[in-house]
Amino acid sequence: MTEQTVATTIDTAAVDAALQQFREVLASDGYLLRWTAAAADQVVVHVEAGPDACAECLVPLPVMQAIMNDALESTPYSVDHVVLPNGK
Repeated sequence: MTEQTVATTIDTAAVDAALQQFREVLASDGYLLRWTAAAADQVVVHVEAGPDACAECLVPLPVMQAIMNDALESTPYSVDHVVLPNGK
């Protein structure tokens, strides 16, 4: 299955809605949250630092992974993995 095929099987509105609260929280600390499809039922969450991002504000990777999985609990999707800035 190609990434485009996978992406068309994911309900983007459901994933966006589930992650919106965290998108806003991260934005207040200078980060951008986006996601991409990894499989028909999994996404990769990307956290990207803006120029004024608060480096001390990010939680460790295992905590971020758990938070994102909890956020998606109301959807049929889960997190394949999370990508943090600078490999954190």
